[in-house]
Amino acid sequence: MGLYNFLTLQFGKLIVKVLQLLHKGAGNLPGLILLGINKNILGYFKVDCPIIAVTGTNGKTSVTNFVNHLFEQSGKNVITNKLGNNLDTGIVSLFLKLCSPTGKIHADYLVLEIDESHVPVIFKKLKLETLIVLNFFRDQLDRNGEVETLILKVKSFLETFQGNVILNADDPNVARLGQANPENKNVKYFSVEKYKYATDKIHEVGEGKFCPVCGEALEYEYYQYSHIGRFKCPKCGFGDNEIYLKVENVDLENRHFTVDGREYNINNQSIYYVYNMAAVCAAAKLYNIDGDILRDTLDTFEVNNGRMEKFSIGKSNAVINLAKNPVGANMTIRVMNETGCEKELMFVLNDNLADGYDVSWIWDINFEVFKDVTRVITSGRRAYDIAIRIKTSGYDPSKIEVYPDLDEAVENLFSTDGEKFIIANYTSVQPTRMAVINYIEKNQREK
Repeated sequence: MGLYNFLTLQFGKLIVKVLQLLHKGAGNLPGLILLGINKNILGYFKVDCPIIAVTGTNGKTSVTNFVNHLFEQSGKNVITNKLGNNLDTGIVSLFLKLCSPTGKIHADYLVLEIDESHVPVIFKKLKLETLIVLNFFRDQLDRNGEVETLILKVKSFLETFQGNVILNADDPNVARLGQANPENKNVKYFSVEKYKYATDKIHEVGEGKFCPVCGEALEYEYYQYSHIGRFKCPKCGFGDNEIYLKVENVDLENRHFTVDGREYNINNQSIYYVYNMAAVCAAAKLYNIDGDILRDTLDTFEVNNGRMEKFSIGKSNAVINLAKNPVGANMTIRVMNETGCEKELMFVLNDNLADGYDVSWIWDINFEVFKDVTRVITSGRRAYDIAIRIKTSGYDPSKIEVYPDLDEAVENLFSTDGEKFIIANYTSVQPTRMAVINYIEKNQREK
C-alpha cells in the first residue's frame, strides 16, 4: 500500500506539472483524478504543522486570507488555499503543488478554507487544531440541501473533536455547535455589539427561528442582518454564552470598531464584513498575534478577489461583491442603501454547475428596499431571470437594461458617471472582475 500511495503521488505531481506548463490553474482537477484512483491519498500526505480551518456559508475566503496574512506578517511560513478550492479535491491539489516527493508538507501553519460539507471528510484524514465557524445560511440547495444538513455534518465532526473551536455567538445555527462535545473545554465565542442599523424585526430571509436545544421560539433583542443578532431561548437559556471576544463601538461611517479597549480601522462599511473581522480578531487573540500586526492587517489588507473589491474609472467608483445566496445579495443592497447617495447596480447571474442550476433563491433578495438606485443592468446566463425578479419588486422597468454579454454590460454600466455596485454570483464574479479590469485598461489606452 505504501508503494501504491507513493506512485499515486508521483502521478499527481506530474499532472500538476503538465497543467502548469499549459498555464492551467490545477485547482481541483489533479485532486479529482487522484481521489478517483486512490480515495485514501489525502491521508498519505505528511502534515506535522498545526492546521487552522475556516468554514461557514459566507465569508470563508475573506477570513482565510486575513488569517493567513496575520501569520505571514508574524514571520511564519504559511500554506493556504487563497482562491478557494475548498473541497477535498482542492486540498489534494494544493498539497500536490507544494509537497516533497515523499508527500511532506513544509510549513509552520496550514490555514485552509473548507466547504462545510467537507469538514468531516477532510479532517478524518488530517489532524485539525482549530476550526472557525462563521455562519450558516441556505446556499446552493441542489448541491447542499437544506442548511440543517450542513449543520449536522459539522456537528458530527465536533462531537469527538477536542481542539479549538471559534464560533459566531450571534448565529444560533453556529452557537449550537458549542454543545456538540460537552467534554471540549476549548470552545470560544465571538460577538458583535449592536450597530446603528440593527432592527427589532427580521428584514431579510433567515434560518434561526427556533431553539435547537428545546424547540422554543427564540427571542431576539435585535437583528444585525438576516438571523444574526442578539438572541436567547426564554425556556432553556440557549444563547447565553460566555464571550471570548466582543467587537464594540461599531462605526461604519468612519470605518472602525473597538476590541478589548483598542480601536481598529477597517476597509468596508458593512456589518457583514465586521463579523468576518471579528472572527479574524478571535483567531489573532487565540494565537497571540501582535496587536500592531492585527491593527495593520485590518487597516490595510484587502482580499481583492471580488469581495467588496473597489475600482475607480474617470468619475465613477465601483464595488464588486460576490453573492451566491440571498444573504450575500441582501448585504450588498444594505451597503448600497447605507451609502445615502444615488447609485447604479449591475447584477450578473449564472446557473453553471458550481452555482447550482436552481436560481429560485433570487426571489428571497430584498430588491423592494432599493434606495436611490437610478438604473439596473443585468447580465449573465440568467440575465432575464434577474431582470424579471427586479421588475416584480416594483422597480421601474424602464430603468432596467439587459445585456447577456458581459463585456457589453460593463461598457454600458460605465457609460454614465457616478457610484456603481456590481453583484455577481459564484461563477460570474471572476469573469466580471476581468471584464471591469479589461474595460479600465482599454479606457486608459485610448486616452
